[in-house]
Amino acid sequence: MIETPKILHTESQQTAVIPLVVPRAEIQQVMGPGIDELIQTLATQGIAPQGAVFTHHFHITPDTFDFEIGVPVGSAVSSAGRVRPGWLRGGTVARTIYFGGYEGLSEAWSEFGAWIAAEGLTPASDLWESYLIGPESELDALHWQTELVRPLIP
Repeated sequence: MIETPKILHTESQQTAVIPLVVPRAEIQQVMGPGIDELIQTLATQGIAPQGAVFTHHFHITPDTFDFEIGVPVGSAVSSAGRVRPGWLRGGTVARTIYFGGYEGLSEAWSEFGAWIAAEGLTPASDLWESYLIGPESELDALHWQTELVRPLIP
């Protein structure tokens, strides 16, 4: 399900983001349109994505996701519509890759969280996932890859 996690040091990454707070049940309805809006806004500004689309989650409750849809960029983004400039912070993180369809992400995060706890590490409250290979480029969900990242508290 997930590859063996690793501890890495990452650099800060400039991003373009759309902040959202939505009921959990609506996540599938907001993702596609949000990604399309983000990519179209960047194209209008002449900015190319510098990596995979990600979601950065700040607070997850049983009922709500407080997160942003984003993409790394190499130059400053101007606010337009819902799109804002942002950053993924650098620092020490735990990282793994999940292989499979999006319906298995919850179980993958649980497995990843158990590994973090077993290693005696303390995760920060936020997390992000980057969609490296998905339905836009691969029909077989068994080949999809999602990077799971959890910042760690020293």
